Amino acid sequence: MEMMEMMRSTSMADMPMDMDMMSECMESMNSCSMACSMCAGAAMGGDMDACRAMCMSMAEMADCCMKMMMRPAGYDSAVMMQMMKTCMMMGKACSAECMMHADAMDMCRYCAKACDAMVAQCDAMMEKMAH
Repeated sequence: MEMMEMMRSTSMADMPMDMDMMSECMESMNSCSMACSMCAGAAMGGDMDACRAMCMSMAEMADCCMKMMMRPAGYDSAVMMQMMKTCMMMGKACSAECMMHADAMDMCRYCAKACDAMVAQCDAMMEKMAH
């Protein structure tokens, strides 16, 4: 939480975004990245190759989108909106893949839940950005 408070007190305060919503969105991206990384590590053997690959890609996508939000000097709302749409699309695909294994693997269920939460936060933020 200290990092988000520091961001609020720097030049990010001048960004045309709701800082609380941005903070929640970034936290959901971070949680998604961690859950996906853990799921990829747990998805070994059998028919888990697609799940592992999807989770690794989603973790990287969430990290990338979150890092873009942390660079106010390069902020461009059209680019950010497109990046968030792509992150949401990946989140939905990763959640769907993980749900195919959720009965057998708790980590897949947790990962799907984190992806769904991230998609919801991005959707809410994009709705706010559009107005």
